[in-house]
Amino acid sequence: MVDKLYTYAQTSRTQSPRPISERLTLLLWDAVWDLLCSWTPKPLNSWRVFVLKSFGAKIHGKVFVHQRARSTIPWNLEMHDGSCIGDRANVYNLAMIELGRMALVAQECYLCAGTHDFEDPTFPLQVAKITIGEECFLGARTFVLPGVIVGAGVVTGACSVVSKDLPPWMICVGNPCQPVRERKMLSAKRPIDQSN
Repeated sequence: MVDKLYTYAQTSRTQSPRPISERLTLLLWDAVWDLLCSWTPKPLNSWRVFVLKSFGAKIHGKVFVHQRARSTIPWNLEMHDGSCIGDRANVYNLAMIELGRMALVAQECYLCAGTHDFEDPTFPLQVAKITIGEECFLGARTFVLPGVIVGAGVVTGACSVVSKDLPPWMICVGNPCQPVRERKMLSAKRPIDQSN
């Protein structure tokens, strides 16, 4: 993960790495989301998606964003068809965060695309893209660190801490999150038991 990080040039701990114009836009974004989206009921999802797109989010197809979810920098969010950000999930996208097709981010997950260089006395900001593969399911309160690629079809257990890339189609749990077994999908052609 370390080789994926981009480090901002900062001369002090208190210096923002972002230009004033971007900081003002982020203030506007926070106000708009709080005033126009955070209180809306679930059926107004299309309105929330419209607001995200208006601030530069890249949306492909139909997606769902819960009214209590947060995206720090909307233009650093890319969502593909069928992807979902759940209740109180926090997308701390100081770098790009991409959700693949049908990827589900459950309640109170934290996708953290930023950290700091703790060996430098100025603590410069470091960022790296997070990629959540298609048909993934991040269990409740999963924490994903900067630069991580979660392979297609991965399921993480609740409260897992994902600090490194995860291989596709595995069930992964723990801190640090580790694969425990292969994820097996039922065939879509399997007949439904209607005897109940």
